[in-house]
Amino acid sequence: MLAHQVKQRHHRRMDDGAMHVTLRAVTDVNRAELEALSVTDEQSNYVAGVASSLVEAAETPDAMPWYRGVYAGDTPVGFVMISDGITVDNPDYVGPYYLWRLLVDQRFQGRGFGAAALALVVEVVRTRPDARVLLTSVVPGPRSPINFYLGQGFVDTGRDHDGERVLSFDLFAAQS
Repeated sequence: MLAHQVKQRHHRRMDDGAMHVTLRAVTDVNRAELEALSVTDEQSNYVAGVASSLVEAAETPDAMPWYRGVYAGDTPVGFVMISDGITVDNPDYVGPYYLWRLLVDQRFQGRGFGAAALALVVEVVRTRPDARVLLTSVVPGPRSPINFYLGQGFVDTGRDHDGERVLSFDLFAAQS
C-alpha cells in the first residue's frame, strides 16, 4: 500500500457521525499542542506523557517507534505510539508490534476517542505483511486501563513484562 493511501485511511468517523478521528504525524508545528495533552494525576501512574514518550522514542530507535497525534477534527485529543516491527532481540522490548502508548487527554475521555484511535492503530498494523498480533502491557492497579483493552478485544496472555501485564490482540480474528 502506498504511503498516501495509508495516510488517507488513518481516520474514523465517530458513531454519532459528527467528528472524524485521525492520526497525524508529530511535527514542529503541532508538537507543543500534543505535549500539552495530559491525563489526571491518578492516571499518570499508568501512562507516560507525550513529551517523555517522544524522548523515549528518540532514545530507543531500535524499538522502531511510530507515533502520531490523535485528532478529533482539528482538535488534538490524544497520542499513540507503537513499536512498528522490532527486528532486534532485546529483552527490554515487547513486540514486534507493540502498543507502547495510548493517551487521551483528560478533557476528552469517555467520548470514544481512545477506542477510535486504537482501531486506527490496528488498521495501520494490519498493513504490515508479517503482523499477526498487536501486544500491549498495562500497569496493574485500581485505575489500570486493563478493562478498556479487554473490552476492545485484547486478551490477557498470562505473562508479565517489567512489572506490567502483557495483553494480545489478534489482528485478523477480530477483523470485521
